[in-house]
Amino acid sequence: MALEQRDKKKFKVTTNSKHNLPIAKNLLNRQFKVDMQDQTWVSDITYLWTNEGWLYLAVFIDLFSRRVVGWSMSPTMNAEFILNAFRMAIGRRARKVAPLVHSDRGSQYASDIFRAELKLRSCLQSMSRKGNCWDNAVAERFFSSLKLELVNHEKFKTRKEAQEKIFDYIEAYYNRQRIHSSLNYLSPEQFEMSKQNVA
Repeated sequence: MALEQRDKKKFKVTTNSKHNLPIAKNLLNRQFKVDMQDQTWVSDITYLWTNEGWLYLAVFIDLFSRRVVGWSMSPTMNAEFILNAFRMAIGRRARKVAPLVHSDRGSQYASDIFRAELKLRSCLQSMSRKGNCWDNAVAERFFSSLKLELVNHEKFKTRKEAQEKIFDYIEAYYNRQRIHSSLNYLSPEQFEMSKQNVA
């Protein structure tokens, strides 16, 4: 019997909660089902390995439809990277939306520039309890799906290649085609359209 060598999975810590920045209360409190679009967004960061090094992905997900409303990819994991994803979401939805924004306790989310942006948009901030990934289960589930359905089957040669494939996964597949049992077996886009038609 031939033995197949498997590459050891690379691991990268994405949450630095050992900081002295302000921590928001857990206002979401695992209330993952909401009644309105843009009422609550959840956010998180994950990492992907390429032959050029790490690529980080941040997303903002609308709990109403599970749609990825904003995302950003970067070789560095800083507060501006989170801000870019948030501003994409704001620009796509409407500049007057003011969702509750939930994340982990990472320094990027607790940073002065991100908290200032939330204040500017009149958004309340919520953070998970220390070391409790279940408090942000929807964002964690999205990353699990991304890795199971795309990343685990790929060996990215460059960051650009990874970015292109992740873009296709989010925009062409996940938001428009991938069905969710929690959405009556509709995709996020189909679910939002069905609710608009009812209204």
